[in-house]
Amino acid sequence: MKIFILKWYPIILAFLCLLYSVAFGLLGMTEEAQYSAHWPGTILLFAIAIRQRRTS
Repeated sequence: MKIFILKWYPIILAFLCLLYSVAFGLLGMTEEAQYSAHWPGTILLFAIAIRQRRTS
């Protein structure tokens, strides 16, 4: 389980942020939903950048 989480944590975190944004949208808080909608993409891009910079 630990290996799974260490490998897939950016995708899990991005999915949770996506659900967070959708919940804001369903509750009628459109500005908050639009703001938090950018988080999943940013998390995934940083994860890619970090993994490319690792030497091992």
